[in-house]
Amino acid sequence: MRRTIPLLACLATLAAVTFSAEARPRAPVQVAQDRYCLQGRIWGYPGNCQFATYEQCQATASGTNAYCGINPAYAFAQQQRRY
Repeated sequence: MRRTIPLLACLATLAAVTFSAEARPRAPVQVAQDRYCLQGRIWGYPGNCQFATYEQCQATASGTNAYCGINPAYAFAQQQRRY
């Protein structure tokens, strides 16, 4: 009996804290995506897409079995109309 009352009090407090917190939607994770991707066997597809210029990508690919390609997210992005 001595342990039951404190145990029930702890469980009630835990339940109150758990269920009283408001559920907030999580913000989407922003992934840095640039224009060019380092692609190859170890990188997969679309690859490592953190290069703003083709030259940056080529410098990183130099000496490896990789190549540079355009980021598909960039290539197939819907163009916004200008009015």
